[in-house]
Amino acid sequence: MRALIDYRPALRERSGIGEYTHELVRALSALSASVGAPALDLAVFSSSWKDRLEIREPGFERVRRIDRRWPVRVLNFAWHRTGWPPVETVAGERFDVVHSMTPLLIPSRSAAQVITIADLSFLTDSTWTRAEIRRDYADLIHAHAQRADAIVVMSEHVGAEVRRVLGVDAKKMAVIPAGAPAWTPRATAPDGPANGYVLFVGTLEPRKNVGVLLDAYERLTDRGAPELVLAGKATDAARPWLDRIAHPPLAGHVRHLGYVDAADRRALYEGASVLVLPSLDEGFGLPVLEAMTLGVPVVASRRGSLPEVLGDAGQLVEPDDSHGLAGAIDRVLRDADFAASCASKGLARSRQYRWDRAAQQTCDLYERAIAHRRCASA
Repeated sequence: MRALIDYRPALRERSGIGEYTHELVRALSALSASVGAPALDLAVFSSSWKDRLEIREPGFERVRRIDRRWPVRVLNFAWHRTGWPPVETVAGERFDVVHSMTPLLIPSRSAAQVITIADLSFLTDSTWTRAEIRRDYADLIHAHAQRADAIVVMSEHVGAEVRRVLGVDAKKMAVIPAGAPAWTPRATAPDGPANGYVLFVGTLEPRKNVGVLLDAYERLTDRGAPELVLAGKATDAARPWLDRIAHPPLAGHVRHLGYVDAADRRALYEGASVLVLPSLDEGFGLPVLEAMTLGVPVVASRRGSLPEVLGDAGQLVEPDDSHGLAGAIDRVLRDADFAASCASKGLARSRQYRWDRAAQQTCDLYERAIAHRRCASA
């Protein structure tokens, strides 16, 4: 099986779908090397005028790189709006299956076409999106989802939404969650709230609901709450939040780190007393799984896929309830036994999420997509 995966979401900053893409490619490569596995010739594709496709981590030795010096915005406009040029022309070779890690197809003459729909937030509120996502996704998603030979979603929640909103046949869709990172649990939690911090991980954008987090945290500053650390790239929409944390009463209590490289992410979680993710919508919620893998207690909103990923291993609150969010954070910080229970449950739950399983499910889906393409072409 000759498969091509669009690696561009992971080319610069591996957050969300970028991290999923990177680790899925690694897992598929490992699967292809295992005894008895189906033969898989795996290639990753990138196009950029200035960023080159370089993967130096172990585990990618069997993965071929196809790197083209095409401006990504130009190529995406052509692919999304005109369906041209076919990937065979751009890559210079043929494939059995091509996998777009976005909801829009990669045009191909003969390969089966697979898309990943991480979430449908771009249909919920256009202010949550920007750039080509705002320009193209809402207009084109219905047609592309119908034309796709197979669709990957990362949670049952998103799968139900795709069936309901897009009318997709459940038979051509697979729920393939992310795997837990290959981290051993941290040896000890921070010794008391003062030695840890409240952690948020994610892009600072409207969907992440950072304003309500700041409201909740402000209620805790008089109770001796530890520092709030915001780890994630700031979008233009984050300016009011950044201005707010620069002035009293939050000044000196909240720190914005910006994007944290994947290699430094474990250390970031290691020092946290609690992870808080109050998002208005999440297609999976990778920071929740990363925190559980290390034994960090989690407080998350009761929205999107977060209840599905967290289960009973942490606290769920309504995303517009700053009082409830403050109370949930405070409980973890002040009740050591409760925090330890959340950490223990999270560790157990994180073991359910495995990249080797995700790779096998993806290969199975590729085979179904190829069969679907052949039947449709017959």
